[in-house]
Amino acid sequence: MNHSQRFVTDIQYYTTAAYPCSYLNGQMARSQVAAPSEAIDAVNYDVLIRHGFRRSGSFVYRPQCDSCSACLSIRLPVANFQPNRSQKRAWKQHASLVCRVIEPTFSSEHYDLYKRYQKSRHPGGGMDIDDETQYTDFLVRSKVRSWMVEFREPSTQQQPGELKMVSIIDQLHDGLSAVYTFYTPEPGQNLGTFNVLWQIQQAQAMNLRYLYLGYWIEGCQKMAYKSHFKPYELMLNGTWQPMPRIS
Repeated sequence: MNHSQRFVTDIQYYTTAAYPCSYLNGQMARSQVAAPSEAIDAVNYDVLIRHGFRRSGSFVYRPQCDSCSACLSIRLPVANFQPNRSQKRAWKQHASLVCRVIEPTFSSEHYDLYKRYQKSRHPGGGMDIDDETQYTDFLVRSKVRSWMVEFREPSTQQQPGELKMVSIIDQLHDGLSAVYTFYTPEPGQNLGTFNVLWQIQQAQAMNLRYLYLGYWIEGCQKMAYKSHFKPYELMLNGTWQPMPRIS
């Protein structure tokens, strides 16, 4: 059975009720959800990601709004990536961070950082009041190949350095998928940019073709950073298309 047959036969799809869009004010959104979650193994998940889906915990979905198609799946062909000057500065700024790759697990230290990040970066968005169970469902539980990566300051006096950032990353057949990242909400840092650069480097080292960054919306400030990594591809009318490289 090939991937396209699995995509058609193994999974059912349903459309959610309308809900307020998180990205465009005044818009209502809907999602197409793949179900049941138990059927979404690593092979099916690979296929779904290539068809523009995204994972949030065990919830695998893609936008299917009634009158809007602004959310576009974006991925980076990592072999062709060249950092710009500001990205090089971000890498140099945080290059001393020490990373540790672990299995997804609950940690009160991670959770405390997550709460600080949400209250600073997304106040009133709902996720800033996530309890431990909601956090675990969102970022720790996974039925696919997932990593959790800690980024810390160098250790001092044989103690782990300060936790600065945590990433959840899924491994796919042809790339990595950046699920979610949270970090210390401090002025002057460029941890988000550094993190994408780190994931690009990991994909290159593993001889993978792509880094999937989820969705991009033109004109949405929250998503603007994704198109700063060039070249990139967008899914348009169901197919991945390279975007012209504009310096």
